[in-house]
Amino acid sequence: MRLDGRTALVTGGTQGVGAAISEALARSGADLILHGLRDDDLCQKTVERCRKHGVNVATVFVDLMRPTSDAVGELFSLAHRAAESIELLVNNAGSFIDKPFLDMDWDTYERTMRLNASSGYFLTQAFARRWIERSIQGRVLFTGSINGQLAESDHTAYDTSKGAVWMMVRSLCVALAPHGIRVNSMAPGLVVTPLTAPTLENDAQAMHWMKLHTPNGQVPTADVCGPAAVFLLSDEATHIHGQTLLVDGGMSVWQQPDLPAIFRR
Repeated sequence: MRLDGRTALVTGGTQGVGAAISEALARSGADLILHGLRDDDLCQKTVERCRKHGVNVATVFVDLMRPTSDAVGELFSLAHRAAESIELLVNNAGSFIDKPFLDMDWDTYERTMRLNASSGYFLTQAFARRWIERSIQGRVLFTGSINGQLAESDHTAYDTSKGAVWMMVRSLCVALAPHGIRVNSMAPGLVVTPLTAPTLENDAQAMHWMKLHTPNGQVPTADVCGPAAVFLLSDEATHIHGQTLLVDGGMSVWQQPDLPAIFRR
């Protein structure tokens, strides 16, 4: 699966799942525009790893928690200053800024929806208009989550935003497939990223609990997400539209994990 000759914009592409996707795309030959919030050590390390694969890598920095129209317009403009033609769009930017439902406030909810859902929706619109105008058969990949299907009690805003992504991919498929534009998503389960590592690495019980609830018993690094992204953006996936590929070790299909022996006595 090769992406030579194509350029990808990866939002949130400098760390975590986004960095894993970025490096996998670079390994497959795609030039990159990596979007992030700031130019920090994580960003520079990701850029260095990607450039080792012999591709061009540019960076752009925009806060996608700002009002959506301003932020998306700025990102779209900066990306096309870095590269005239961008054929691949990866809407990966997202964060976990949730609160318990009874403590939720308008600002936290709206920032969550802006970053995790609205920015990708309107960035896809901006790209689609340009692609249709120029007869480019673009490809869009969203990063969803198993939280788009499986709820957690204190993560209502995050789960709602990821549920929106799940349906957004289907709706945009119907809208854009007639124009030759493919839209799909990838939904990771729990993976180790800078966001999750502090909890997982310092809480052996939490790590054990997560492994217990995953059929293959693994909580991997974000690198497992890269190959799935490459596949969904590649020519090999040409007839795949509006789908979400779960990369979760089977967590989403297990109705009731097997109880440890101590509970079966």
